[in-house]
Amino acid sequence: MAHYGQPAHPYPGHHQDPGARTSNGLAIAALVLGIAACVFFWTVFGGIVLGLVGLVLGIVAARRARGGRAPHRGMAIVGAVLSALAVIASAVIVAIGVSFLTSDSFKDYNDCVQHADNQSERDQCSEDFERDVNNN
Repeated sequence: MAHYGQPAHPYPGHHQDPGARTSNGLAIAALVLGIAACVFFWTVFGGIVLGLVGLVLGIVAARRARGGRAPHRGMAIVGAVLSALAVIASAVIVAIGVSFLTSDSFKDYNDCVQHADNQSERDQCSEDFERDVNNN
């Protein structure tokens, strides 16, 4: 028989309350990955891959904490937010890079450099490219 204030043990030898909160390693992992993703957002691996993993872990950890099964809900949320910001920043950088590499000015520059026979012709390609970019 359980006394007031003490949890009832459903069977002999059971020493842990089934509703007890366990540690939330996912929240810690989400925070660490979120910080790393923010530091390395300028790389595809750092910003997108670490950011997506940190975002998923942060959401899972926050849901566990909200359900009362784990602590550190705030840490999980911060990890998810940092990860999301890193993913967004990295996606913007990738989009800018792709648009630059597929632009007509860059294609013209690339063709010019490939057909240049010496350094002075490559230098002229660079000057033409700068002029095209600055005029547009």
